[in-house]
Amino acid sequence: MNKKDPTSDLIIRSMKHSVAKALERKRRLGQYAVVTRNGKLTRLQPEEIKPLAAAEDQASYNSK
Repeated sequence: MNKKDPTSDLIIRSMKHSVAKALERKRRLGQYAVVTRNGKLTRLQPEEIKPLAAAEDQASYNSK
């Protein structure tokens, strides 16, 4: 029985939103961001960071 805990879902959504806000701030300030892609650290230039309004899943950068 793998029932999802509503508290866990809330925590995950909150963390994803916080990451998205931090990336949006870096994009607006013209700063690069360092993320993981395929287990490797990758530097994203500000123009590579998706705008917050256009990307519900900013945390998906980790899976690319």
